[in-house]
Amino acid sequence: MAELVEIDAADDPRLADYRDLRDVELRKHLEAEHGLFLAEGEKVVRRAVLGGYAPRSFLMAPRWLDGLSDVLDRSDAPCYVLSEALAEQVTGFHVHRGALASLERRPLPSLDEVLDGARSVLVLENLVDHANIGAIIRSGAALGFDAVLLAPRCADPLYRRAIKVAMGAVFSLPWTRLPDWYDALPALSARGFTTVALTLAPDAVPVDQAVAGLDRVALVLGSEGHGLSARWEESADRRAIIPMAAGIDSLNVAAATAVACYVTARR
Repeated sequence: MAELVEIDAADDPRLADYRDLRDVELRKHLEAEHGLFLAEGEKVVRRAVLGGYAPRSFLMAPRWLDGLSDVLDRSDAPCYVLSEALAEQVTGFHVHRGALASLERRPLPSLDEVLDGARSVLVLENLVDHANIGAIIRSGAALGFDAVLLAPRCADPLYRRAIKVAMGAVFSLPWTRLPDWYDALPALSARGFTTVALTLAPDAVPVDQAVAGLDRVALVLGSEGHGLSARWEESADRRAIIPMAAGIDSLNVAAATAVACYVTARR
């Protein structure tokens, strides 16, 4: 069972994992250096622990102890108990969800492990917004996709904002980073997937036509600003578009993913 430790000072060194959560660059450096990530909120903390991630510690206001008692009972990590006002001083924002946890990262699975038995996967190139990454993973999980593959420059799915937007789906939907950017799509084709790139290319066909009858499909989506690189657009097996009303040529990448996943799941 987790040891409850009352904290009464914001500069307590035991709270180092939770400091300055609004400073994105600082958090990236700290979390990479120490191999940790942060989960926020009762549901997300529970899903992280149940997903097999080992807690380093918990940080909670007293009123959240009962709601997460089952999680604390199964862990030996310390639980730092402090007022919500003090938690705000430590983290740099109002922790309105009341509970945080610092957890150990795990080694990323190999591409073979993630694709074993998969029929529908999402492939993301250079998406840098954590909220978009979280929303896409949540949509993929909700609509029955089997895995998410990320190009090397994509944002971190285990960053606190991504986890929060995904509502913990990052702990249940398998994901990993692609080992090779240049030949990533031909490599998926060689494994039996038909790669379908979402693009405004002139030869793009409606997404329902592009995925019709496919057994194993990989939906490919590009960055928030410029979309897919020329290399990925050209090396995809098929190019697809979501038909829209006149005057509108695109959706936010997370919204486009949700629509494409819905159509693909019903192919």
